[in-house]
Amino acid sequence: MRTVYLGTSEFAATVLGRLADSPHRPQLVLTPPDSRRGRGRREQPPPAAALATKIGLELCQSENVNEGEALERIRAAAPEALAVCAFGQLIREPLLSELEILNVHPSLLPRWRGAAPIERAIMAGDERTGVCIMRLTAGLDSGPVALCEEVPVGAEEGFEELSATLAKRGGDLLVRAFDAAAAGTLEFVEQDDATATYAEKIDPAERRLDPARPAAELAAKVRALNPHVGTYLDTVGGERLGVRAASLVEDGSGAQTPAPGRLGGIDGDLLLGCAPGVLRLEVVQPPGGRPMPADAFLRGHELPRLA
Repeated sequence: MRTVYLGTSEFAATVLGRLADSPHRPQLVLTPPDSRRGRGRREQPPPAAALATKIGLELCQSENVNEGEALERIRAAAPEALAVCAFGQLIREPLLSELEILNVHPSLLPRWRGAAPIERAIMAGDERTGVCIMRLTAGLDSGPVALCEEVPVGAEEGFEELSATLAKRGGDLLVRAFDAAAAGTLEFVEQDDATATYAEKIDPAERRLDPARPAAELAAKVRALNPHVGTYLDTVGGERLGVRAASLVEDGSGAQTPAPGRLGGIDGDLLLGCAPGVLRLEVVQPPGGRPMPADAFLRGHELPRLA
């Protein structure tokens, strides 16, 4: 099939790479413009744009896919269908009516519709998630689903690992969907709106680790929000101690563990007392510094007091 691809993130780039290796190689890739990212705040292309350039796909970068040059370029490519994955822009009329649009969504719809399905699945302690190919409609991830594949969520699995797995499965599913569409056999099933849950965008305040919460909850939050968003503890003086990796201490009742709301350096471990439980901080980032293993932090820094 003649296709056009709309995507932005690393996840979208992985899916694009798989699609480009198939008979449905996109005639055009659309992404947002370059933006300033990283520690140096240097202007960089979105991952999907960088890949499109690398593998020789025609690229259009636009702040609004629904009008102007972007819309003209899509029409000029004469696609039979559009593919959308982690694009970050709302797609409106006339595109919604002009073309069949398949969306790659990393959840088991209707669970976790919305902006942060992978993070929310990990934070909720879901034992399984997945990826779906759905028809894009005006509603928020509410269109009918054509294909879906389930993926288990490991007890210690974090965002990076789970996202990579789902992206690979999503690319394979998208190719299968276009194969079926080309053969006239692609079928859709409506979602059950009554069972829908919503994956709201991660609020900046959610990055804070609150020791008054259970340690198991905080461990899941650290896995869900690193390395791309980040989590932290507030310390006395208004500074933040970044927490980049952590794990649950299964037996947090011993006399050597810190009280809730306190940090303790015990036998080379940096431990956070929670209510209930204890969290082992494995990689931390001091204010103005770079991430480092907790034992290195303990050797070179005083133990901070939490606010």
